[in-house]
Amino acid sequence: MHGRWRVGLALAMALAVAACGREQTSGAGATGPIRVGHFASLTGDTATFGRSTDNGIRMKIEEVNARGGVLGRPLELVTEDDRSITEEARTTAQKLVQRDEVVALLGEVASSRSLAAAPEAQRARIPMISPASTNPRVTQVGDYVFRACFIDPFQGAVMAKFARETIGAKRVAILFDFKQDYSVGLADFFRKTFQSMGGEIVADERYTSGDIEFRAQLTKIRGTRPDAIFVPGYYTEAGLIAKQARELGITVPLLGGDGWDSTRTLEIGGSAVEGDFFSNHYAADSDSALVREFVEKYRAKYGEVPDAMAVLGYDAAGILVDALARAGTTDGPKLRDAIAATKDYPGVSGTISMDPQRNARKDAVVIEIKDGGFHYKQTVPAF
Repeated sequence: MHGRWRVGLALAMALAVAACGREQTSGAGATGPIRVGHFASLTGDTATFGRSTDNGIRMKIEEVNARGGVLGRPLELVTEDDRSITEEARTTAQKLVQRDEVVALLGEVASSRSLAAAPEAQRARIPMISPASTNPRVTQVGDYVFRACFIDPFQGAVMAKFARETIGAKRVAILFDFKQDYSVGLADFFRKTFQSMGGEIVADERYTSGDIEFRAQLTKIRGTRPDAIFVPGYYTEAGLIAKQARELGITVPLLGGDGWDSTRTLEIGGSAVEGDFFSNHYAADSDSALVREFVEKYRAKYGEVPDAMAVLGYDAAGILVDALARAGTTDGPKLRDAIAATKDYPGVSGTISMDPQRNARKDAVVIEIKDGGFHYKQTVPAF
């Protein structure tokens, strides 16, 4: 799975691409496919995220090509595997921009990897849309960098309000991954909001991505007698933390962010994650017609229920296609302006508008883990 995956090209089209080169990508007389780059964690610690995102992007591009493409041309997706490594994200973005001459970048899911790659898009003056990087600093890299998701100040506040108001927690412990910008940011915003609502943070422990032993931190947390534990990390560690917490006799609910949205959370955590909650971009069991249609199509194509990363990949590609049609060109600055002007785009993850900081303004949902699956709990409107 390392290397490039391509969709939407017949052999004849591939030959045309090789012959035409860069002249095909922009301008009034442009011909051939429009190349779109995707850099993702197809292997490594967060491989389920990268593969799901790529599936969602591919599905959107195949649908667009089946309708005749955009600007009278088919889309071609070029995906590079960054292996879940931050430094690799920058290298893969460089390859897509310089070697493949893509007109836009989609990626990454992890905020640390988006932060590493974003300067390459900004330098080349081509738009980059992160499907799921929630750290606020991602779009602060430059005016060519966008996201299709909400940001951590909102997500952190959502879970703080949920902890305080819905489950009535007064005392919460935090256990976060201090090597991940995503986890650090989410912990910060949860902490500030929860304290502003009169709640008390009784423990503030940390771990590092790749750790498998958390009993020392959990033993300290157990001694503070919290009402809940906020674990704003990724699914690999979250499942292990839940198991070890239960083994130590900790029975209070664990709370997380969208980094928990993977079937691996259920596989690793098993019964230990029952009764836990996390914020997310969509719920697969929503009664929304758009969600139901997407879930059915995705399941038919890939044989599984889509996670939020698949949905956000699909929406990020949709935002790009919509902007291409409105821009009428693949020219970088004009395409950037069209993405910035996105308003009320009907995404599967919700109605999406870009705010002045190039962040998607949209609602969040809280998911409850019960009966071995993910279930919609409540919606928290954008604020």
